[in-house]
Amino acid sequence: MKTVLAVGVAVIDFVMSVDAFPRTAEKLRAKDAAIVGGGCAANAAVAVARLGGRAMLAARLGRDEIGDLIASGLDREGVDCALVRRLEDGRSSFSSVYVDAEGERQIVNFRDMGLSFDAQWLAESLPDHFDAALADTRWPQGAAVAMQAARARGVAGILDAEPSVHEAEDAVALASHIAFSAAGLRTFCGVDDPHEGLRRARARTSAWVAYTDGAKGAFYLEGDALRHVPSFPVEVVDSLGAGDVWHGAFTLAMAEGRGEAAAMRFANAVAAIKCTRFGGRLGTPDRRETEEFLASH
Repeated sequence: MKTVLAVGVAVIDFVMSVDAFPRTAEKLRAKDAAIVGGGCAANAAVAVARLGGRAMLAARLGRDEIGDLIASGLDREGVDCALVRRLEDGRSSFSSVYVDAEGERQIVNFRDMGLSFDAQWLAESLPDHFDAALADTRWPQGAAVAMQAARARGVAGILDAEPSVHEAEDAVALASHIAFSAAGLRTFCGVDDPHEGLRRARARTSAWVAYTDGAKGAFYLEGDALRHVPSFPVEVVDSLGAGDVWHGAFTLAMAEGRGEAAAMRFANAVAAIKCTRFGGRLGTPDRRETEEFLASH
């Protein structure tokens, strides 16, 4: 069993299924609803655990009811939360999420910027061994610690690069792999053409670089050639958390020794299955489901 360290944000999502996103000040009735843990790193950690890996999560929570919900949900999923710090000053993060009839999501997130961003405690608490590290850009200081630790241990350090990537420049410089969202790549490089964006990203970071773009699949550079790993066509019910579980699956596959292209195909399958189910990360598949899906496609 391979161990993945995931560092970043953990939240609670209040998810509502609606026909269309609200546009006026009125009362609406949801078709379905879920209260479920979320957040980039936390969702990735749950994906790792469901896929048969050992997931360790490092995150910051307030000592409040939302934090209790987040922690208990992760515990039920088998995520090792020894590195989840509960802070007296500050509130845990939560989101109001609408999912429309097309499976697209609209998110309003609350993050308490008074919750300490300090990561020195994390640097002093990390275990001697893990097989790969994944960090999101919502906790830049924690991401830098994770990427430095991965480099020191000679394992893959993978950065989930969202549009706040400029706040995590130290982590960008240390990562061995950077998997951008399409929006994150545009923000980081300042160009709309993704091929040129990846070339600029590689020149600026020296990391292996890729980006994910939902139903369009995932793209990476091989030499100067843009390579494409197609997504799997599915009927999308809920895309909430799909990118997060993609990163968790990709990191676990890398920890298991797969090459990048094979790891991306594995991650594409995990994200595709998740999208067929309502409820954010509740729809994350296990290893058996994923392998059966890949065998049939």
